[in-house]
Amino acid sequence: MKDILLITPPFTQLNTPYPATAYLKGFLNTKNISSFQMDLGIEVILELFSKKNLQKLFDYSIENNMIKSENAQRIYVLKDEYLKTIEDVIGFLQGKNQTIARQICTLNFLPEASRFSELNELEWAFGTMGIQDQAKHLATLYLEDLSDFIVECIDENFGFSRYAERLGQSANDFNELYANLQRETTVIDAITLKILDEKLKFIQPKLVCFSVPFPGNLYSAFRCAQFIKKQHPKIKIGMGGGFPNTELRSVSDIRVFDFFDFITLDDGELPVELLLSNVLNPSPSNPDFNQFKRTFLKENGKVAYNNLSIKNDYKQAYVGTPDYSDLLLYQYISVIEIANPMHSLWSDGRWNKLTMAHGCYWGKCTFCDISLDYIKIYEPITAKLLVDRVEEMIAQTGESGFHFVDEAAPPALMRALAIEIIKRKITVTWWTNIRFEKSFTKDLCVLLKESGCIAVSGGLEVASDRLLELIKKGVTLEQVAQVTNNFTNSGIMVHAYLMYGFPTQTVQETVDSLEMVRQLFELGTIKSGFWHQFALTTHSPIGLNPSEYAIFPDYKEISFANNDIQFKDKTGIDHDKFSFGLKKSIFNFMHGVGFELPLQEWFDFKIPRTNINQDFMGECIASEPYFIIKPSAKIIWLGKTPLVSEHTKSKKGKSKQMLQLTFHDKNESIQVVMEKKTGEWFLNILEKLSIYHNEFFTFSALKTDYETHFGDFELFWYSKPINSLRSHGLLVL
Repeated sequence: MKDILLITPPFTQLNTPYPATAYLKGFLNTKNISSFQMDLGIEVILELFSKKNLQKLFDYSIENNMIKSENAQRIYVLKDEYLKTIEDVIGFLQGKNQTIARQICTLNFLPEASRFSELNELEWAFGTMGIQDQAKHLATLYLEDLSDFIVECIDENFGFSRYAERLGQSANDFNELYANLQRETTVIDAITLKILDEKLKFIQPKLVCFSVPFPGNLYSAFRCAQFIKKQHPKIKIGMGGGFPNTELRSVSDIRVFDFFDFITLDDGELPVELLLSNVLNPSPSNPDFNQFKRTFLKENGKVAYNNLSIKNDYKQAYVGTPDYSDLLLYQYISVIEIANPMHSLWSDGRWNKLTMAHGCYWGKCTFCDISLDYIKIYEPITAKLLVDRVEEMIAQTGESGFHFVDEAAPPALMRALAIEIIKRKITVTWWTNIRFEKSFTKDLCVLLKESGCIAVSGGLEVASDRLLELIKKGVTLEQVAQVTNNFTNSGIMVHAYLMYGFPTQTVQETVDSLEMVRQLFELGTIKSGFWHQFALTTHSPIGLNPSEYAIFPDYKEISFANNDIQFKDKTGIDHDKFSFGLKKSIFNFMHGVGFELPLQEWFDFKIPRTNINQDFMGECIASEPYFIIKPSAKIIWLGKTPLVSEHTKSKKGKSKQMLQLTFHDKNESIQVVMEKKTGEWFLNILEKLSIYHNEFFTFSALKTDYETHFGDFELFWYSKPINSLRSHGLLVL
């Protein structure tokens, strides 16, 4: 028996748990509140794609005459092959029975339907993958074929990472979702509710809290809540998470509270603690009685918003370490949708999730919900505490891969985090989201790579300096080119978020943006990207001040979800028509082809020629300004102590004692030669510059120390030996 059951409803990711419930459970641990968490999505997927249930799906489809398309007919005819292989495929994608990869790659082991036509189109890209990744990609296509069959013949709302998403998107009123909830349960509903019922009987919670991050989780959350109300009426039910935080801030439809007793907004720790306090002791003697935090509930037959508690939200240092216990960590499914190493990070491998800082340190982008607390309130935590949590989570989960899920990770904190990881001599593989700002120098990128950073994602957005300024992005195209080049040259992959259809954006600017992106891919400075069409949201600066951006919102009466707003741009351009061409082009660029094609080739309508010089991005990289070292810059040595040998150098009858220092790193060895006195001083100073030293030397302190012993520091710092070491672990940060 537990006080609280925390649930992520179907569906989010196949490869790793969505972290919200783990964050909450970690906090509840600090309060000695007993809880249990479950990712209902992965449990439903595993049940759905079992041999027993797959047989039921095939039987259902034929008994109800649901098979119409040629593709569905083919899958049904090959049903025995699917039934024979399904459990082997799922097991392989869970990391079991890896030797079957060779059989999968023979191309006559798995049944093939329409999704495998994509493989034929991109055979050249497929050939660049290792055998395990090839097998994962083929197994992914196999599952996607089955998904297509389910959508056509069983449940049109099915998707691996979302369910009935359409019902949650821009649902200004509750009517359509409510109507769907009055219908008979679907096949997938039945599986979901069976698993839920078993868990409720086992856990016997007083309070069930659903974390709903996306529109694709909303329907299932309501269906589950409906079931609990009917079958377990004594249990109280709450909802929180990304969807209510952005969409339900003005909910007024009383019918919503026939399903949920509470809907909380923003950070969940204190609201959930107060919910439980009121559920366990609903009497005036309770100091928290009727004292909630950012909570909607039903009072006197109406929707009420209760924010009466005077308690402050918990600081990030006191919310505890995310706790992944209870989750089926070794049963998640790693898939590879396309043959692109950066893109696969989202779907391949299990990642522990952590946050370096609450909110966004920049907080100015005009398309972003910067008026909401989850972005507006910026609160970093210390690198020491972060790495304490990293080590605790590694010990619990056995996984050393981390996805830091920040809105935009602060460069200074990333630097401190990297130093702390290296100092503790732990192996961590990590990636995060950033802004492409000038703080990411070549040396900082080298440090991040040394600490285990393998990838970053960031918003290039519209790839137009005029529009970047309108967005208040705080970066220029030149900066983006230079920063992405620094990351790539250090061995860190880069994914770019791209946008089209921004207010006032012209057709010419869209075409020029594509050319910028083409050049970045061709130069190899970005490895992955995705085009998003601009969406106007209620809580963004553009949504709050639309006239400043020459758009005309189509406001509707809101009683349920309120976030995305339809609008008209004064340009009158139909940006929708660019969607297919932009996505097709970047799909090819990610696979390393199509760079030589005219941009017109990607569109089935006439577009103007680009105005961008074909070497523009290359020139931006080449124009990176001379790096001026600040006196306060930290000088850090990542390398090891060199081997030292002494010899005499004779020139014009004069001899000098010289030291030869041989440095070995993981890839190569280099030798530098210095005069003996300089070399002895440098060996001593290297110990103080070491990243493992307790205190860091600044550039100013290094200069002063040198000049107390010798002459002009500039001549030494820019000498050949130091230049060699600057490329082998002597960093300026």
